[in-house]
Amino acid sequence: MLKRSIRLLATILLVAVFAAPAIAAAEQSPQQIVQSIADQLGNAIQGRQAELYKNPDDVIKIIDAIVLPHFDMDYASLLVLGRHARETTPAQRVAFARAFYNALTRRYAEGLVAYTRGSVKVLPAQGPLDQRRTIVRTQVLLASGKNLSVDYAFRKTASGEWKAYDVIIEGISYITNYRNQVDAEIKKEGIDGLIKRLQTEGAGAIDQMKQQDSGH
Repeated sequence: MLKRSIRLLATILLVAVFAAPAIAAAEQSPQQIVQSIADQLGNAIQGRQAELYKNPDDVIKIIDAIVLPHFDMDYASLLVLGRHARETTPAQRVAFARAFYNALTRRYAEGLVAYTRGSVKVLPAQGPLDQRRTIVRTQVLLASGKNLSVDYAFRKTASGEWKAYDVIIEGISYITNYRNQVDAEIKKEGIDGLIKRLQTEGAGAIDQMKQQDSGH
């Protein structure tokens, strides 16, 4: 049950980090970004859960509109591919990055709808802000009443924007964990097989959410 909760939280927390307006990301510290995003996300979802659950495609539109511009998708996908990135063509890397992002957001669209205002507490920064990389630490209040420790990894791009690329839940890096899965799959099916599987998984997740709603 805890594993499922962590998996559902992954997208919720990724969205909470990545959803800041571009101007805010350029002017605010990563801690301020996370706090403002948590508030904005609560405002956007609160009171619309039933509507969004019935229309998961609308959830994806929300994510695409506010998440994608602030998610360092290319960098995150390279980290996930690891050593296999050197074995892929530029076209394959682009295809994998898009398939990876789509599968992630669509698989956890239901988790996003479950997001509630005030469930994320941003902890004070420890020490001076590094100029290139930093970690933002938070605590997430679960429905059970327990707190979950969640860290966000940020990097400053060449354009000077802070962008998030990883979520570390209870000390477990989402990127590292996913890279281990991808490594085994690429060895077995190849990069093209992995891309195809991710594309199918993303589409299937939305269909499943629609079927669950129709069964209520």
